[in-house]
Amino acid sequence: MTRSQIAPPPGPLDSAMAAIERNVEAAVADLGRMIAVDTSFPPGEGYDAFADVMEDLLAPMGFGFTRVTVPEALWRVEGGPASGARTNLVAERDTGKPVCGLYYHVDTVPVAPGWQRDPLSLTIEGDALYGLGAADMKGTIAATLLALRSAAEAGVELAYDPMLLLCTDEEGGLYPGIRYLAEQKILKGHILNFNGSAAPRVWAGCFGIFNLQLTVRGHAVHAGEGNRTGTGINAIEGALPVMNALMALKPDIASRASALTPPPHATGPLRPSLTISAIEGGTAGGQVPAELKILVSRRYAPEESYEEARAEIEAAIAQAVAQTTGLGLSIDLVGHLIPTGDPDGPHWPRWQKALSAGFGYQPDDFHKWGAASCSDFGYVQKAGFGPEVLLGGLGRPASCIHSPEEHTTRQDIIALARSILAYLAADFSADLNPEHRFQERASTT
Repeated sequence: MTRSQIAPPPGPLDSAMAAIERNVEAAVADLGRMIAVDTSFPPGEGYDAFADVMEDLLAPMGFGFTRVTVPEALWRVEGGPASGARTNLVAERDTGKPVCGLYYHVDTVPVAPGWQRDPLSLTIEGDALYGLGAADMKGTIAATLLALRSAAEAGVELAYDPMLLLCTDEEGGLYPGIRYLAEQKILKGHILNFNGSAAPRVWAGCFGIFNLQLTVRGHAVHAGEGNRTGTGINAIEGALPVMNALMALKPDIASRASALTPPPHATGPLRPSLTISAIEGGTAGGQVPAELKILVSRRYAPEESYEEARAEIEAAIAQAVAQTTGLGLSIDLVGHLIPTGDPDGPHWPRWQKALSAGFGYQPDDFHKWGAASCSDFGYVQKAGFGPEVLLGGLGRPASCIHSPEEHTTRQDIIALARSILAYLAADFSADLNPEHRFQERASTT
């Protein structure tokens, strides 16, 4: 074999890509630690404990930390579902390079009935990794840690200083943490948002959602006295006209269509929706129930007005309540994410190439589309954050996100870690890096 036939040794980026697969079990262990911290929202009481875990994992990589707590006056609703400190963790390494924000919401939905495995303990079955938040979105944090450790191990020079944004209350909260960070002008650079899917997608924006808590009040008495005139008022039975009115409104809302481009797998246009999401009330068979709480969720298209959508619901409720004498009602907004507009910008081509490097996509695989699912980044845009927001993640149709048996896989964590590593690396497709092109132009003038 001649000297010219000898393969050159792998460069730092190739070595780091190999290290990602070699070190994946460390990422699995990290994911196990994260899943063990209950950050379900509501109520959202595990945020400080989760920040403790993240500081422990990130400190060895040279990150400094700032804890930013959303003031209680912004999110607390009397009798609402949220409680506990809304602690957001910002982790930074400042070397003077351009900043790339890496966004994660650390809250999960509550545990739904039907789990066959312990949702707060990582269960490993073959390549599958089961646990609450495994795909949405603690697994994306594990993939990021895997990418950063592998980069350090192989000596990869990064194009950006990563700024990790570990945020609260995305799952339907009234005042998401990323909103507060944006309004406080804490965000820097452009942002990689990992609240997306593992699909070859270019983000076109998404719907908004608001959650109304209806509190229906009657009067509690002994159940044996409840049929006597002027005594008990059954809040549950009295609420039936309200629920019937909401169900009558539901198909009308679902008949509307949005112009937002639907996913390639969709069978029709994206449509708004109304859902009765939760009901809580009553105490015992021997007592007429005095109170019932109903959570109503309304997903609304970018073309719709929040004010008009809420007024439509409240008008239907008011008409229904009028049918029951003595029934009390209050309506509180307990969660709201506004629609997110198209976050396009100059960094998308390089992120697409990085996703291809990790997941093996081809250029023709990518499509631009929106979703009826929601994001807290509408608030980031409203706050005047100018640079674009890129989207990635671990979600797949089979991942059971927001459902029992939520899971991701080692292979998807490896693929996402490789995508993140490629995007952050200085020598990956530098010709597509807007900051690199700007620096080159500046050096020649």
